[in-house]
Amino acid sequence: MAFGGFDQNKSGGHAVAEINMVPLIDVMLVLLVIFMIAAPMMTHAVKIDLPKASSQARQPAPIEPINLAIAGDGQLFWNQDPISREQLQQKLAQLGQDLDSVELYVHADKNVAYHFVAEALADAARAGVSRIGFVSEPDKS
Repeated sequence: MAFGGFDQNKSGGHAVAEINMVPLIDVMLVLLVIFMIAAPMMTHAVKIDLPKASSQARQPAPIEPINLAIAGDGQLFWNQDPISREQLQQKLAQLGQDLDSVELYVHADKNVAYHFVAEALADAARAGVSRIGFVSEPDKS
């Protein structure tokens, strides 16, 4: 360590060029203590079941899927044919009996109120249709 007095005659007249390591060791020990305290806290995680994604091409459906479009004003369209909500409930009830082959694709306008979409999904759930997909247009940018 570079400890010396103020007397220049004893030191031989040359400057001592040593790095004082004490502050660096203090910082290292403080960081070590912080990491020792923080490391056990980072191991506690919330366990959730995430869905598995597949990058393989999806096989086409055995039958043509049903396209349900919802316009901005709440008007419903069943494969491009306008229908009322009561007619939608009847058609979904008919489809609900053949659950394995039914796929419902929902095309909702971006300006449609959420309650119209929620009503259509609730009607599909009541009828037993569980294979529902939301269709959107890809971003053109």
